[in-house]
Amino acid sequence: MGTREWVLLITLSILWGGSFFFVGVAVADMPPLTIVTLRVGLAAIALWSVALVMGLHPPKKPTVWIAFFVMGFLNNVLPFTLIVWGQTQIASGLASILNAATPLFTVVVASLLLADERATLMKIVGVVVGFMGVVVMIGVPGVGEGDSMLAQAAILAATLSYAFASVYGRRFKAMALNPIITAAGQVTASTLILIPITLYIEEPFNLPMPSPGSWVAIAGLAVLSTALAYVIFFKVLESAGATNLMLVTLLVPVSAILLGTLFLNESLELIHFVGMLLIVIGLVAIDGRIFMQFRQFRQFRQFREHNT
Repeated sequence: MGTREWVLLITLSILWGGSFFFVGVAVADMPPLTIVTLRVGLAAIALWSVALVMGLHPPKKPTVWIAFFVMGFLNNVLPFTLIVWGQTQIASGLASILNAATPLFTVVVASLLLADERATLMKIVGVVVGFMGVVVMIGVPGVGEGDSMLAQAAILAATLSYAFASVYGRRFKAMALNPIITAAGQVTASTLILIPITLYIEEPFNLPMPSPGSWVAIAGLAVLSTALAYVIFFKVLESAGATNLMLVTLLVPVSAILLGTLFLNESLELIHFVGMLLIVIGLVAIDGRIFMQFRQFRQFRQFREHNT
């Protein structure tokens, strides 16, 4: 990954890091499916508004829309619902730790299904070290306190769905779609899937009116953590690949701690810096360029010594 991809990845981690906070606010007033439906529905409106201003139009090929529906289910409907429901049962810190397992699943899924993203020893070691950093930095809240094992399994199932979505999403590169159209298409498909299910199961129109804070959280969740985030998501997926893209889940906890320090007067402890260091080491291992340059330097020195 180049500098541009790293900047986009860090930006994406900040946007998705905020999603845990937004969900934590909204679940106090709204049930899970309603939150997810509003998230993708408002994101679809925002993205199509931007697309129209830019002169972009919805694709007409049925095959493209079929891909949108599959991607929407794997990347939005299933994981969003599982994570939001999980956060009604377990602490958000534990949910974010479990969500950080996404690169582990992505390395495995991508290596099985993509010929150009085979798992290497350095990638596996890097992801494991990075995940250890997440656990060290946040800790393991809720363990031993009777948290629902089913909710924890739901978060892990969501990460597996994200892994398949990243691999499936590679096909959009061949379709030559603008990232805004790709993002708008998948959240639109997700909305169409969710509306009848949500109306039947949760009957949201019969629920009490949510608080203003919940509506602000939904707006942030839809516009920032979904609409804008998915434009960046597809840009990074196209240029850096599925495995590198899922590194964002290791960066999300870092972003959350830094944002808390800057805006909520939270303080960083030594354990946080240790965790960040482990995450950096993991990212460097997965990226591989430093090790490759070191190997090339050694080979160059050996070549010079042999010829002198």
